[in-house]
Amino acid sequence: MRVLFLGTGEIAIPTFQALLGSEQEVVGLVTQPDKAVGRSSKLRPPAIKVIAEEAGLPVLQPEKIREPEALAAIEALQADLMVVMAYGQILPKALIEMPAVAIINLHASLLPKYRGASCIQSAILNGDAETGWSVMHVVKALDAGDVIHVLKTPITPDDTGESLHDRLAELGPQALLATLPLLESGEAPRIPQDESQTTYAPKLDREDARLDWSQPAGELERRVRALHSWPGSYALFDDARGKEKRLKLFPPVAVDEARGEPGEILSGEGEELHVACGEGSLRFSEVQADGGKRMSGGDFLRGTQPAALK
Repeated sequence: MRVLFLGTGEIAIPTFQALLGSEQEVVGLVTQPDKAVGRSSKLRPPAIKVIAEEAGLPVLQPEKIREPEALAAIEALQADLMVVMAYGQILPKALIEMPAVAIINLHASLLPKYRGASCIQSAILNGDAETGWSVMHVVKALDAGDVIHVLKTPITPDDTGESLHDRLAELGPQALLATLPLLESGEAPRIPQDESQTTYAPKLDREDARLDWSQPAGELERRVRALHSWPGSYALFDDARGKEKRLKLFPPVAVDEARGEPGEILSGEGEELHVACGEGSLRFSEVQADGGKRMSGGDFLRGTQPAALK
């Protein structure tokens, strides 16, 4: 089959590389435009673009994929199959109807759970025992297409959003390569999603990173793991001069039964920062204050001595 890949995020790179090494004829890559980074605002291409160019493939980077010029350029590649994975734009109906065989999407959740952008983090936040890849047909509605293939992986008690992202990236090729023969033979199943079980996982932003100490320790522990490394977790504190500062909080973090007022620092002994929650408390091994370096919770307390986090 002539296959066109649409992807931008780093999670898609192993799957794109596996596709390049398969028997399929890869006809090109559609990815997001280069972005300005750093103080110099130098343009940086998506890493997947560099891989495609090294393979000698045409690369399309439309600002808006729904524009007629972008659709015409994609149609000219005459793809039988389109594979979408962490691309980053909503696909128009004209594109969805374009390929002769199918247009499929690899979504990092067990659909219909966690349609949307923060599917990996949501699985940890909600204490799920497993997650995985759902390979589905693309339809106009968000992540609502019939499912072709599912690949599951357990979520460990130590998993963070970062570690689970990386493991799913490694499993992506397996999910796609299991699906391609089914599509090629015309025997791919179409399993409708149970709409009554649908949940959504909206995009995260920096404000989601602030911890609410009134919540139970178990929920906050999952939150710290889920949001590592983006957008991370933080709290506010007053330094010795009474100036409010931000304190980044990192996993691993341990749940403790000790209690106190939410946000109260419970002890200054050892190398951990011990903070009371709505139920129970949390022990943080590593923290980082604004303008400072990453350090142990104990070093932070000895140098700053705040009474509470807020």
